Amino acid sequence: MAPDVLSLTASDAILDKRIAIQQIDALFDTITVSVCGGAAAALFLSATLYHLGAVEPGKGLGWPFYIVLCAATHILLYQIYLRRRPVGDHWRRWALWFTLISFAEGIGWGWAAIGLAATGHSDVQLLVFLIVGGVAAASIPGFSPYLPAFFALFLPATSACLIVSAVSSDALQRAAFPMMLVFMSATGPIAIKANRSFRQFIALRIRSDELANDLQRQKDIAERASLAKSTFLAAASHDLRQPVHALGLLVGALRGVAMAHEGSLLLDQIEASTNAMDGLFTALLDISRLDAGVVEVHRRPFALEPLLNRICRDHADEAIAKGVALILKPCAVMVASDPVLLERIIRNLVSNAVRYTEKGRVVVGCRRRGSMTSIQVWDTGRGIPLNQQERVFQEYYQLGNAERDRSKGLGLGLAIVRRMTDLLDCKLTLRSQPGRGSCFDIMVPVSRGPNEFIETQLSASSGALVRGLIVVIDDESAIQRAMCSLLTGWGHDVVTAGSRDAAMQQLLSRPDRPDLVICDYRLREGENGIEVIQRMRSEYNQDIPGMLITGDTAPDRLAEARASGLVLLHKPVPNSKLRAAIVNLIGSDEGSVDDQATAVI
Repeated sequence: MAPDVLSLTASDAILDKRIAIQQIDALFDTITVSVCGGAAAALFLSATLYHLGAVEPGKGLGWPFYIVLCAATHILLYQIYLRRRPVGDHWRRWALWFTLISFAEGIGWGWAAIGLAATGHSDVQLLVFLIVGGVAAASIPGFSPYLPAFFALFLPATSACLIVSAVSSDALQRAAFPMMLVFMSATGPIAIKANRSFRQFIALRIRSDELANDLQRQKDIAERASLAKSTFLAAASHDLRQPVHALGLLVGALRGVAMAHEGSLLLDQIEASTNAMDGLFTALLDISRLDAGVVEVHRRPFALEPLLNRICRDHADEAIAKGVALILKPCAVMVASDPVLLERIIRNLVSNAVRYTEKGRVVVGCRRRGSMTSIQVWDTGRGIPLNQQERVFQEYYQLGNAERDRSKGLGLGLAIVRRMTDLLDCKLTLRSQPGRGSCFDIMVPVSRGPNEFIETQLSASSGALVRGLIVVIDDESAIQRAMCSLLTGWGHDVVTAGSRDAAMQQLLSRPDRPDLVICDYRLREGENGIEVIQRMRSEYNQDIPGMLITGDTAPDRLAEARASGLVLLHKPVPNSKLRAAIVNLIGSDEGSVDDQATAVI
């Protein structure tokens, strides 16, 4: 026999066993009500016949006692069954005991048709037949899950009525014979169909449970794979960011060195490549931060039109270069949301629209819809097929970019948009037709509160001439040298080291305390930047401003760094952002460090 046939047979056998166990469970779950109802019917019949004088006292008491005893035995077996669950491979033993008791009870009801009805009048016999037939029919719901148990009760009970009516000398009783025959012929198939339906229901439920369990297993596998991906990404990102960060610092330092025009052109190309890598790492970091849950939402009322105007102004040159009209519709509305996150969302949508529109126009505007504002970005680009509209929100998925042309983006913009709209509880919808264009729609709550001026970027305009003693701690010597060159060129006094102890050794000869500590988050020998800055603050007994610089994207590390309250910058750090952060930390009051940290992050 073929292996697949063997496996199929084994699977069917396991399914049949599970169904049989469920059948036995169903028998015992309903047995109490069923047998108590039968016992009550026996007592009623016996009392009625005794009242009519149609039964002898011995039979009138002995027969119902027997039926009650069978019922009590069924209930006792049920109590034992409850204590022994689960039955497993022993289900046949329980089924046999149940069937034997059912057979004994069926004999008792069959005897009623002979012992109670045979000596009475026709009306008494018909009453007995009616009660026996009713009990037999009422056993279908409780006994039909397991057909041997049902027929063990049904056949002895009804067969006796059939035989008595067939051999009776009374014409009325003989007339009951075909009626009993029809009753038995109809009731048996009903029980068989009920049993078949029950087995099908149990099989469907078992398969549904298996599918649910399999889905849960697949979900667990996917979550573990996602965690492994994040772990790999964090490690790879950290290792890749180190040389890119050093390269950016060296480019910044070279800007202050006089060189020929050809050298300046080469420096511009190096800086452009560095910025491209920075864009990739920034997108990866955004995904990691959103997955880590460290992005905080700061909702406030603000005017929407200045934000849209700024975004369109930033993308105007790109649109003009492509011959695409970028149109902003007037939008005099105030919304209640996080202006920073909302700007990121709309900026990504507008950037995508301009990038993928070869001719025609891109229209940005909003429409009032009751208490909500619909922010829409329309384009006349290539459009997105219906079966791809959900996939474009996945990481790294791009339509028409199989060659991974960097000029067409990284495939992370819409993934970030989806996560940020979920974070803001904004409904995001996409309508698109291939060849006609697309429309992205974001629903944002309207605000009637006063407008607030929001400054989201650090500025180095004030305090630009502030100088100080800066301690740089990084286990990469290339970064130490690059930071020293860059910060010295900005006029700072710089101490570089690979660990806290090495830094403290150099600071022993200096009478003044550091004005700022810039520390890599992950150092050698298990040391991390948070602990280093805290220990240096303890050494000087002062709240020295601190800044963490990291290339790590692991969600748990991002959450830990965010919880520290320190300024957090991510490698590779643009020189402008590094300079702005330094100016704000050295030039600010000590108590405002946490506020600055929030702004930088």
